[in-house]
Amino acid sequence: MGRRLSADGGDKLAVADRPRSRKGAQTRARLVEAAKAVFEADGFLEARITDIAEGAGVSHGSFYHYFDSKEQVFREVADALDDRMNAPLSDVILVESSHAGPRDRIREGNRQFFVSYQRDARLISEVEQVSRYDDQLKAERRTHLRAYGKQLAATIEEMQAAGLVDRALNPELTSHAIGAMVTRFADLWLTQGIVDTSLDEAVDQLTRLVCNALQLPDEPVARRARAAGGGAGS
Repeated sequence: MGRRLSADGGDKLAVADRPRSRKGAQTRARLVEAAKAVFEADGFLEARITDIAEGAGVSHGSFYHYFDSKEQVFREVADALDDRMNAPLSDVILVESSHAGPRDRIREGNRQFFVSYQRDARLISEVEQVSRYDDQLKAERRTHLRAYGKQLAATIEEMQAAGLVDRALNPELTSHAIGAMVTRFADLWLTQGIVDTSLDEAVDQLTRLVCNALQLPDEPVARRARAAGGGAGS
């Protein structure tokens, strides 16, 4: 069940339950997608529930069967955005089964993040603005950031144990510092237009900066050791 802000800033159970039927779930998904388009085009303050309902192909009254307010559907749009923006971390960088080295995974993760950021830059900016006065949205975003920071910190600890990353670094502080650097750069480049660069250059430079900050070697230590010793069977 969703939650909403009460007048005094606390949260209360939302009126609308998540639909139990397949048809209801599909209608709800259409409303979220339509809301995303309206929020991108008009911004949160100017967005109208009538336009969201029309975009989803339902009546104005049907909207309230699934969401109790514009704020609630916006939070769901923001939550889906958060999942998309953090997908490169879980789907590329932190994949334990990947055969790619750490540098290659960081590079590909950065590339996917920037592509996603460019696609959703307008919505990202809107979510940032709304989270300044919507305490529930702000709290949800803080929870997500802490969770992703812990994920990355755990991986940094593993690489430190393997001798791949500077052991003097605090994993949790480092994870948030790196995340802030990449995200802030994307904002300056893709939202504000302060930075003028290409995707390839941005990926290359940010990957170098992240790897240099971690003191991550160009190649896995074991491979470097074999090369230094002439290689196995030489």
